[in-house]
Amino acid sequence: MLDMNRMIEIIKKNQDFKKVGMILCHNGIVREYSKDGRKVKALKVELDNVKLTDLINRIKKKPGIVDVLVKIREGKLSVGEDIMYVVIAGDIRENVFPALKEAVNSIKSYVIKKEEEIF
Repeated sequence: MLDMNRMIEIIKKNQDFKKVGMILCHNGIVREYSKDGRKVKALKVELDNVKLTDLINRIKKKPGIVDVLVKIREGKLSVGEDIMYVVIAGDIRENVFPALKEAVNSIKSYVIKKEEEIF
């Protein structure tokens, strides 16, 4: 089960948390309509854990980033269900916003495979 509050609690226990000036969170949700306007019945999600681990390690090495946590649900998900949570802690917005954007875009482009089930 995904729990963003628990993820934030974990980040706050990081030994370097005193360096954190902000925590950004992303909550990806199954939409009712695809990008091309077709009605979605469900979404099938497959995760590549090796690629996810590599991505998290890469993002953690960026300037100002203190911690990165990602939780992704696999399998068949219904409209309105949470797909993923991404939580990134870092020093300033100039470092943390781009890191979150890169993490989410990378997850969507090569870490997971999604297949929409259309009505």
